[in-house]
Amino acid sequence: MTPSTQDDAAQLDLSSCAREPIHTPGAIQPYGVLLVIDPHSQRVRECAISDPALVETFGDPLGEDADRALGGVLAPFVSHLKTAAPGNSVHLGGVQLGALGRYQLLVHRSERDLLVELEAPVEGQAGSLEELYPAIRAMMADIETAGDSTELCRLAAVHVRALTGFDRVLVYRFDPEWNGTVVAEDRNEVLPSYLDLRFPESDIPAQARALYQQMRVRLIADANYQPVPLRAPPAAGPVDPTDLSLAVLRSVSPVHLQYMRNMGTGASMSIALLQEGRLWGLVSCHSQRPRRVSYPVRTACEFLGQVQSLQMSLKERAQAMEMRVARRAMLVKLLGRMAGTEEFMSALGQEAQTLMALAEASGAAIVHKGRCIRLGSCPADEDVMALAQWLARTRTGEEVFSTDHLVAILPEAAAFADRASGLLAVSISQLHDSYLMWFRPEVVRTVRWGGEPRKQAAGAGLPLSPRHSFEAWKETVHQQSLPWNEADREAALEIRTAIVDIVLRKAEEMAELNEQLVRSNRELEAFSYSVSHDLRAPFRHIVGYSELLGSSAAERMNETERRYLDTIVESAKSAGTLVDDLLSFSQMGRSTLGPATVDMATLVADVRRKLELDLQNRSIEWHVDPLPRVQADPAMIALVWQNLLSNAVKFTRDRAQARIEVRHQTEDEEHHFFVRDNGCGFDMRYVDKLFGVFQRLHHADEFEGTGIGLANVRRIISRHGGRTWAEGEPDHGATLHFTLPLISGVRP
Repeated sequence: MTPSTQDDAAQLDLSSCAREPIHTPGAIQPYGVLLVIDPHSQRVRECAISDPALVETFGDPLGEDADRALGGVLAPFVSHLKTAAPGNSVHLGGVQLGALGRYQLLVHRSERDLLVELEAPVEGQAGSLEELYPAIRAMMADIETAGDSTELCRLAAVHVRALTGFDRVLVYRFDPEWNGTVVAEDRNEVLPSYLDLRFPESDIPAQARALYQQMRVRLIADANYQPVPLRAPPAAGPVDPTDLSLAVLRSVSPVHLQYMRNMGTGASMSIALLQEGRLWGLVSCHSQRPRRVSYPVRTACEFLGQVQSLQMSLKERAQAMEMRVARRAMLVKLLGRMAGTEEFMSALGQEAQTLMALAEASGAAIVHKGRCIRLGSCPADEDVMALAQWLARTRTGEEVFSTDHLVAILPEAAAFADRASGLLAVSISQLHDSYLMWFRPEVVRTVRWGGEPRKQAAGAGLPLSPRHSFEAWKETVHQQSLPWNEADREAALEIRTAIVDIVLRKAEEMAELNEQLVRSNRELEAFSYSVSHDLRAPFRHIVGYSELLGSSAAERMNETERRYLDTIVESAKSAGTLVDDLLSFSQMGRSTLGPATVDMATLVADVRRKLELDLQNRSIEWHVDPLPRVQADPAMIALVWQNLLSNAVKFTRDRAQARIEVRHQTEDEEHHFFVRDNGCGFDMRYVDKLFGVFQRLHHADEFEGTGIGLANVRRIISRHGGRTWAEGEPDHGATLHFTLPLISGVRP
């Protein structure tokens, strides 16, 4: 739109304002100079000059080489002009234009043109960022201490007003439909309060919002300014309008100027707040009278906006992460319940509160194979089934569906809007009309708009004009729930995936595995019974009767016969010990773990004291690291240390000076413990046998034992979610390692 007069602006047709080419206004605000330079020839192709004295002093720059225009003020910056990349904007500092003062020089490169701006000085305001440093430092200190996003927005309003001197500063947040709500405000008594008011999307249309992605600060110093048009040489042919999107001095739409006058503001400035490249909101500044703000002050405000955006993003991410962690815990609980049964519907029904809390809903329903389970506050069975049929009919292929205004889509839902104005649903079957649904009730609320949120006719037969009233206009909203957010939808999708991929598709596999497990447990129980009752008794009889025979017939037996009998007794005792150890090993896998806080240092000290009673004056050099507390079953971990340390003592008994080390390291997400000795060691070729049942790497006549101890160690550590391994070398000792998770990883 080309510039027009104020009288014309009062009769503007707003039906097309959303399509108005605001990036090509053909004019600038009257506070400086704009030179449009051809990037190739470096000649001034168009210009707009607000102060005639500049032309009188330096001549008309139109058609001049860039380095000669305006008395050669651009000559020192020719290299910047030639190397500017499209989309780039740079501030080159202040330049003196004779007696007219020190202007701020800015260079922008659009796709077609090179835009050079010389912004007139502002009396009485900071001329450099150095002068603003104390204010910026105070601002940063306050922002760092802000506890939440509400406080951040309030601090932004306070500091921007302190920097700029505007009468009112608002922080304005967009909703998903681009309506804006004033979430923070700082003002004097000159202009009325807009705090908590909502403004419609049409107040800042899409193309205006798009410009904020390129220019984060926008100043309109006077709502009644007279635009200065761009001039081109008379002989120049028709060309496309010049894109001024990057220009600080760019003129604004007359519609917007009329809007400002209707609002009662003589000047405004907006600072874009972006999060991850998306417009989150604005810091909007208003003054009753015209007010210019210097470039350094605007730069400080832009910096504040960037810091504000970053802090808001960090706090919202932290909040979202906390929410995700909490919901993940709920999901794990639900998965645990579902894993314990083949019927997921009944499993979820047993965790009604958790299922509803997963999506912060007041009710939930599961529809599967013609069955319906309702939890909490829900519509009736027939209404839930009808919703499932409607979803299957109208939302085919959608994994997740959500709305906070169900009645607007499905008028029949008005009958149960008090329980289900909001619906979140996921499909859980490709074959059946099966859905998991969450419901939120109607929340009747009053929305305060800054004026009636629609454009009003200027009068009979006249076109539309900017709305005149910004008095609070109240609207009562019915049949809507609290909105569903992305975390709600993510949680719904996660449990859908769990149901589809884990429960439904794996039902037959789980049933088969369960059957095998039951069968194996029965066989293990039968084996344990056989060992304990059928094998242990005969071995005791062999030992007992052999000893009786030795006592009664000692005088009649020769040396060879007594040796045979002693061998029988010793072998029977050894076999009995093997049976006892095997029974212990089988029971180890079936016993229930009781996790508790375990002091590893105390356990190691207790085991050492017990072992030292049987050392028979042996000399052992112990080296024990400070050991942590862990979450584990105390009795089982005590057995681990008993086996490892007794092994170390046993296999170092041939050393004149035995050395045993107990070490600890914290690595990644686990505790790492190891026991190192200087004993007989072992051949690493057979390391895989070390933790196996009855697997011995040394002859029984060299070292006693059954080969069960380390197998028990591996089973215990595995049930705690840890790992076991070993290292050794013949005649150079061995090192046995095990880990435990930093967070309890106890397995059933």
